[in-house]
Amino acid sequence: MNKSNLVIVESPAKAKTIEKFLGKDYKVMSSFGHIRDLPKKNLGIDKDNNYEPTYEISPDKKKIITELKKIAKQSDDVWLASDEDREGEAIAWHLCHALGLDPKTTKRIVFHEITKPAIEKAVTNPRNVDIDLVNAQQARRVLDRLVGYELSPVLWRKVATGLSAGRVQSVAVRLIVDKEKEVNDHSSNKSFKVISTFAKGGEEFETKLDTELEDEQTVKDFFESIKSAESRVTKVEKKEGKRNPSAPFTTSTLQQEAGNRLGYSVKQTMTLAQRLYESGHITYMRTDSTNLSGEAIAKITSYIEKNLGKEYIKVRQYKTKNQNAQEAHEAIRPTDINNQNPASDESQNKLYKLIWQRAVASQMSEATLDRTKVTILPSGSKYSFVAEGETLKFDGFLAISGRGKDDVILPEMKEGDKVDRVLSEAKESYTKAPARYTEPSLVKKLEELGIGRPSTYAPTISTIQARGYVEKGDIEGTKQQILTIALDSSGNIKESKEEATLGQEKNKLIPTHLATMVNDFLEKHFDMVVDYNFTAKSEEQFDLIAEGKEKWQDMIGDFYKKFHPLVESSASISRQETSQAKLIGMDPKNKKPIYARFGRFGPMLQRGDTEDKSIKPDFAPMPAGKTIDSVTLDEALVMFQLPRLLGKTNDGEEVKANIGRFGPYIQIGKKFISIKPRDPFSITLEEALTLNAEKAKEASKKIIKEFKGGVSVLKGPYGPYVTDGKKNAPVPKSTDPETLDEQKALDILQNYTPKPRRKRFKK
Repeated sequence: MNKSNLVIVESPAKAKTIEKFLGKDYKVMSSFGHIRDLPKKNLGIDKDNNYEPTYEISPDKKKIITELKKIAKQSDDVWLASDEDREGEAIAWHLCHALGLDPKTTKRIVFHEITKPAIEKAVTNPRNVDIDLVNAQQARRVLDRLVGYELSPVLWRKVATGLSAGRVQSVAVRLIVDKEKEVNDHSSNKSFKVISTFAKGGEEFETKLDTELEDEQTVKDFFESIKSAESRVTKVEKKEGKRNPSAPFTTSTLQQEAGNRLGYSVKQTMTLAQRLYESGHITYMRTDSTNLSGEAIAKITSYIEKNLGKEYIKVRQYKTKNQNAQEAHEAIRPTDINNQNPASDESQNKLYKLIWQRAVASQMSEATLDRTKVTILPSGSKYSFVAEGETLKFDGFLAISGRGKDDVILPEMKEGDKVDRVLSEAKESYTKAPARYTEPSLVKKLEELGIGRPSTYAPTISTIQARGYVEKGDIEGTKQQILTIALDSSGNIKESKEEATLGQEKNKLIPTHLATMVNDFLEKHFDMVVDYNFTAKSEEQFDLIAEGKEKWQDMIGDFYKKFHPLVESSASISRQETSQAKLIGMDPKNKKPIYARFGRFGPMLQRGDTEDKSIKPDFAPMPAGKTIDSVTLDEALVMFQLPRLLGKTNDGEEVKANIGRFGPYIQIGKKFISIKPRDPFSITLEEALTLNAEKAKEASKKIIKEFKGGVSVLKGPYGPYVTDGKKNAPVPKSTDPETLDEQKALDILQNYTPKPRRKRFKK
């Protein structure tokens, strides 16, 4: 009788690939990721019992658990083959508990790549579930739950509904907000950059002045001083330079490079990398190690020797800068170095090419170059011109990675040589503001600060955009006339102007006013949550827990003792304190101040002060596409023209146009009708009445029966229902709605109990 084995992985794609490598005695099934988690309806953490978490099986996983249990009972051995990181270890541990397996004896296997040799090796070297790694994951999950579960409701009550806060996401938002403040505080300074073309022996070459000139007059004075001057070479420096290849990819560096080179978002990069891994084309893509195995290096160097030659080989073993990196793991690399186009998907292949090039280049010789620097001094000048040239002698790893830039070859020159000035141009320039973050540069910054882990960057960046804290977009910049002053070879000085766009940026992460408001609130009242050092220290503590050097409950306890009192004291914070009303001007008619502020449902306009209790302020919606920081007084005054009276119906009911939470609408009596995408400022009475008639006609088609007492039987999107205008009740499936009389309809209403609305957070 053949021995039966059940192998459980977390991904169906991974299961299909592995099943190819194992014989008929092995059945490979997927858990479809995590099968247990903290409950959604309550905290799920016993704060009085050493922060013991309560896990429950996800509703959508109950069926798969039933199937796995059935097959596990029929199997001689169960093998847990989830990913080799902490998250994968936790999945294995949860599977043990859900399936009734003993974590201390159940076979746990890990592998860095999904290839037949790797899988076979893993099966011959099983281990048990590593509880230290599990505890590190538990610590992160519990800490994040405590922060989110207790802090988010504070934001709901004091700022706006629907907001969220998180240990990593709030710090990421702070980075983006702080950068925006740097940009706004930047004061641009003007100067002139001077570029001159010289000639030697008929060969022209370009130089740069070794300093920038302050203003127009300084440029003209300088040009006057050199227009008849003799220019000679004062210094020639020649030296050999080298360029070294970069280390193989970690998760973070792959996210950065894919963003910069291919324009991929962090989320897109991780999705594509996951597919490449599950298909067996690359090694595990969640790693902070730059290490390559001896076997991998041998295969790479063999490829280099065969295709390029021995002189291109230089074996390197990189060490990551992160002292907590798990060097036992490998960097991201191809599983088959001879395969350069493994995927059918073009996007996957582009990412694969980056990984392939980086891995191969890491074991190649450095590129050698001849670098030349020439200094030229016009007679009588205190400023020098500098020319730099570069010639590639041996391409080394650039044969794989690409050269990047063309050679700049200067004519042969020595000290004392006379050169002829051909043209000099001074172009007006302005100091640039600090660059806003892109997704790749934010990832780089998070890694530098030790905030989060590369595997968390993608969901973090997605979350802060989904929550409305950050928008990804382009900065248009401003148009400006740029002055150029030119000095030709005949000594003529000419001026010209051309329009240029300054401050233009693409694909930047831009904070919304909401982000600034929430960040200021957190910095003032919950500074420990958005403190860079606290978040980085938490990651170090997770590492210590993973190594068995610290108890996770102790870490959580130390945090909660400091954090919870801040939550309790937040009850005294007034909502008005967080609204951050911005005065945008005075109403010229009534002299009332007009503010742009954040209300319960988002940005809004307010006319009048709340401090004056005798006169209530009035409110208006924010113009479409405008923010608290960008709306002008004129734009605000237009919005206070709403609601706009269009006229009256034949029955004498007023018809008004306005903008509400859900967009523009008309109101006729107590009836509200959406007019999207029409403009409430331009819609006519005739158009409004026509729209009302159309809506009434549509509504009549929904009527099955109407009774004198105000009760109706209507057609709804989910089937027929009874309504009295206040309460709705579905008609039972066993009942024909056409047969209902008034009493039966009333009975359905009276006997129906609506399901209670789900509360997201405990108060």
